[in-house]
Amino acid sequence: MFKSRSEGNVVYKCTVRLLEDLDVLECEFQPHHKGGFLLDYICEQLEITEKDYFGLRFVDTAKQRHWLDLAKTIIKQVKDVDPLVLSFRVKFYPADPCRLTGYGKVMLFQQLKRDLRHGRLYCSIGEAAALGALIVQDELGDFDPETHTGEYVSSLKIALRQTEQLEKKAMELHRKREPGQETAAVFDEFVGIARSLETYGIDPHPVKDHRGTQLYLGINFSGISTFAAGRRAQHFRWPEVHKINFEGKMFIIHLAYTDDRREVKKHTVGFKCPSGSACRYVWRCAIEQMLFFTLPTSQQAAVMSGGGFFSWGTKFKYSGRTEREILSESLNALRQQKLNNTSPSKRKAQSVPATPSSPQGDLAEIRYSSLPRSTMSEPLGGCNDHHMVSSVYCTDNPLPTLETVSEEARKTNGESNDHLSDYYFRDSFDHSSSESGFTSNVIENRLGSHLLHRQTYTSDNISSLAMHSMANNSALIQQQNASNSAKNVKKFSLIQAFVPSFFFVVVVLAVSAVYILESDSDMFSTMKNWPEMICLRYQYYQPLKEFLAKKFGAIF
Repeated sequence: MFKSRSEGNVVYKCTVRLLEDLDVLECEFQPHHKGGFLLDYICEQLEITEKDYFGLRFVDTAKQRHWLDLAKTIIKQVKDVDPLVLSFRVKFYPADPCRLTGYGKVMLFQQLKRDLRHGRLYCSIGEAAALGALIVQDELGDFDPETHTGEYVSSLKIALRQTEQLEKKAMELHRKREPGQETAAVFDEFVGIARSLETYGIDPHPVKDHRGTQLYLGINFSGISTFAAGRRAQHFRWPEVHKINFEGKMFIIHLAYTDDRREVKKHTVGFKCPSGSACRYVWRCAIEQMLFFTLPTSQQAAVMSGGGFFSWGTKFKYSGRTEREILSESLNALRQQKLNNTSPSKRKAQSVPATPSSPQGDLAEIRYSSLPRSTMSEPLGGCNDHHMVSSVYCTDNPLPTLETVSEEARKTNGESNDHLSDYYFRDSFDHSSSESGFTSNVIENRLGSHLLHRQTYTSDNISSLAMHSMANNSALIQQQNASNSAKNVKKFSLIQAFVPSFFFVVVVLAVSAVYILESDSDMFSTMKNWPEMICLRYQYYQPLKEFLAKKFGAIF
């Protein structure tokens, strides 16, 4: 990675290899630029509109591949890579390759050719010969007996294991092809054959199952598959995948599917990766593929966390659009294009008459003239003819004006409301005071207008009232003190109970795990075969046990 300083700005330079190894692009970026900036620049240079299907990949110092995160800064992801070389590749192989148009389809064709040459697009000899004939047709053109003589296919690289038998079959199919075929038709035919293969869109990841058998894990638009000896052994569709996580080197898939009896079954499958970084890379690839092909919108993507209890978790937030968003946007663009291509006469026929809020004048005349009229109707006249048009559409008829209300009128109207609100306020106050032992003139007036005398208070009444109020105040103070003490006791008891409970749960889990791992009982045999327990045994428990044995063995 090269950087140059000019006027205080740091500019980094990188090399981007395209799908043809000899084609490269020299790009520049600054420290604040994110991965999306570099991908947008490359797609703009290549005139690719469907940029969401593509990505940039690089290899770190530990020889581990990574996809460049479009939402993070470039320099933070590749700070230890020098020189910086990125590879432009197809990241999401579409389920229907015809969705790509223009140069995007050309890049998909080149990616599939590259997969065939590197052995990722595994197929039979017949299918490889058919694909090889299309490659020959693309690079050499129509068959010419004068030019194409001898073993002319041997000069081309069409497959990883290119044998003489494969070359003869490819030449035979190339001779039988009709001349004058367009390049786009060759691309469509090649992509159609590749789409029908089980290894379409598969980037194989080397893993091992619980028996130690070497397998290759592949992830594409349909789900997760395992391959053994070039054939698909297992296939987990995305609707069946309930959760994906990892634990150390163990890549774990949680399945939830319906059996023949329509009962929901749950199953867990684990695969061991060569290293922890390789396992995180497989987990992230699986998460991105699942979200891209299954989510309706990227806004519904939650923060995905990987890693179990005994490993450092990894969080990932999907950034970018999903395939459904791309398809809906393309459909809306087609509809808008069809709408723009409609003739003016059709647009006039689909118009509606003007409303009172719509502009008058020429626009209104065009709208009215475009409407179909019967033979019994007369031509529309001006606003003076009240028989033809309603007065609502005439500008000569003044609309009734809205009368404003002055502040004085508001005050006048508000006096009655104030009196009413004041009455209800005093009514509620008097009602509450009557519950405390008070009487007033308002209550006497409500009982009847003939009650005019007032009740007088004696000294005994006043003293009893004072004692009653003091008792109420003391009870209120005691109640507040009790509530405060209860809150303090509650807080103290919660903190006091949490710490012992936490340590108790940790101790119980540790003792239970040791007991299960050391027990020879058949009751725990199935539990020991869980991927989590296998990972716990061989990555944490066994090394810790050996360390303690050496430590205490040396002491004693």
